[in-house]
Amino acid sequence: MKTLWNETRQIEEYLSGKANTGDALLFEAQLILDPALRDKVLWQGKTHAIINNYGRAQLKNEIEAVHQKLFTDSEHLSFRQKIRRLFKKP
Repeated sequence: MKTLWNETRQIEEYLSGKANTGDALLFEAQLILDPALRDKVLWQGKTHAIINNYGRAQLKNEIEAVHQKLFTDSEHLSFRQKIRRLFKKP
């Protein structure tokens, strides 16, 4: 189990660019020699992309919800007016 954790940590450091130069070079040599490790790096990278895209979508939805609340609820009328004045053409 500890070996798996260490491998996962190494992959994370490599993908994030946090590995020092020596460790990164050693890891790249391991990637050349170990096709299974290459697959793990590939899938971990794809997992990062999926999580990142999901996080962006969630953030976009939250921002849209705030936008809708601020620009549709009557209680925020004065805020809307201030914002519109900021962007009003002179």
